[in-house]
Amino acid sequence: MRALILLGLVGFAAQLVDGSLGMAYGVTSSTLLLAIGTNAAAASATVHLAEIGTTLASGISHSRFGNVDWKVVAKIGIPGALGAFAGATFLSSLSTEVAAPVMSLILLTLGAYILVRFTAFGLPRGNLGKPLRKRFLAPLGVLAGFVDATGGGGWGPVGTPAILASGRLQPRKVIGSIDASEFLVAIAASIGFFVGIGSENIDFAWVAVLLLGGVVAAPIAAWLVRHIPPRILGSAVGGVIILTNVRTLLRSDWVDASGAVQTVAYLAIAVIWAGAIAYSVREYRRDKAHESVEAVETDLRAARTAEEEQASA
Repeated sequence: MRALILLGLVGFAAQLVDGSLGMAYGVTSSTLLLAIGTNAAAASATVHLAEIGTTLASGISHSRFGNVDWKVVAKIGIPGALGAFAGATFLSSLSTEVAAPVMSLILLTLGAYILVRFTAFGLPRGNLGKPLRKRFLAPLGVLAGFVDATGGGGWGPVGTPAILASGRLQPRKVIGSIDASEFLVAIAASIGFFVGIGSENIDFAWVAVLLLGGVVAAPIAAWLVRHIPPRILGSAVGGVIILTNVRTLLRSDWVDASGAVQTVAYLAIAVIWAGAIAYSVREYRRDKAHESVEAVETDLRAARTAEEEQASA
């Protein structure tokens, strides 16, 4: 029962993050399942089955708040589904000993990407309004879908930053569109895992509690995306993913690090992580202050213009 309650809370927290950042539900949930010793393919299958429900709820919630561009969903979601099916069948073919470290490496890479991306760069805002072309979205969807299935998560960490970097879509619509299109990816990956490993290795009670936690959090996250600072949240989540998957790798047969080495590694990551969050907070406050100054200057210019027009009249 404790494990089920914990998984439900993880599903809730992971969906809050995913719905606010456009990423990290699968990465966060898969990281926990690997940490407690779940088979890599079964972990990814469990998460993707739960995501069928959470992504549907998230997509509906984002749509109601006007956060979804359905043209983008169609252009990236279908190629993403094909990539996810291929990734699921590939992961299912690997042995348990090989699959767990491979998955941890993918998750570690994605965690580092999230941490660096949001800490150093925040959210780009140029080129808003320009169309996103299929020749860009289709290959991105295939790659993100494949990484998502093999890593137990990755649709958001690959797809969201790439679209954000183009600067052609408002951040809230990027997040909403990625979350909505992930519904197709989750279905395709789940089918791939059923083909590859069957259903006997999947604990459907775990699927249910992850799903329940995510569905409860989905509408809250769709509202939070308009209010929560993505830069700070991205730094915080990236650090959690890095720390957990480094732990898995250091304890794997690939590395088998001593206790002293593990302690040093954890301390180093904790210091870097704390520094990243502090930097993100400082940059966020500086950006907000800069925006406030610009808003005041804009109001003053508008007032002067109005006064000049009245004087000339």
